[in-house]
Amino acid sequence: MGNNKNLSDSINSSSSITGALPFKGRWMVSSTPAKKIPSHGTDMFGVGYAIDFMAVDEKNRTSPDWNWKSLFGTESPERFYSFGKPVYSPVSGKVVSINNKEEDHEARRSLLTLVPYAAKQGERIRKGAEAIAGNYIIISVEDTDMYIAIVHLQLNSLRVDVGENISKGKHIANCGNSGNSTQPHIHIQAMSSSDFYNTKGIPLYFEDFYQWRLNEKKPSIIENAFPGANSVVSPK
Repeated sequence: MGNNKNLSDSINSSSSITGALPFKGRWMVSSTPAKKIPSHGTDMFGVGYAIDFMAVDEKNRTSPDWNWKSLFGTESPERFYSFGKPVYSPVSGKVVSINNKEEDHEARRSLLTLVPYAAKQGERIRKGAEAIAGNYIIISVEDTDMYIAIVHLQLNSLRVDVGENISKGKHIANCGNSGNSTQPHIHIQAMSSSDFYNTKGIPLYFEDFYQWRLNEKKPSIIENAFPGANSVVSPK
């Protein structure tokens, strides 16, 4: 398993969840508790152990190329491999909350657009959970009192309803760029409550998966761990 789980060895396993990766194909790992906790620099909204994934091609690119808009302006989310990709439930459980009405906004890679966007973070927080999470699904994990949230989903892509029982591996939505997202990606987190304003982050480990570290041509097989920072992963 390498060092992926070292940061979490002291965490009681009864206060964690192990599930399947919520996608198919190759995805790059961005923020992850394998690097630091809290993974997103805050414990607000239950994001302490949250993980971000971005779909990549065989060259580990998140989009086919860069152009002048990549350097100086915003870009259409459709330019990124992640956008519109299916998202699968990592666990079996019941859908307890959804949001499916937030627009997918332009993506940002340029510092000229990222800096002013970051400056409005406080304003987005004051607007509420939808402004941060965008379109989301919250699942009550079967046989536990814990929850999983998947956020930044594509507008009108949700394929489940509140109260629906779902099985692990079900196609539940598509990846989008809604809410507090600068580039299309899957943000997933485990939580102690379904209320973003009154919850704590919980470790979410993933079952068997392939992992490529930077400059590695052959993947390692990782079991029941956090994915490594800046690695590329794929379901086994």
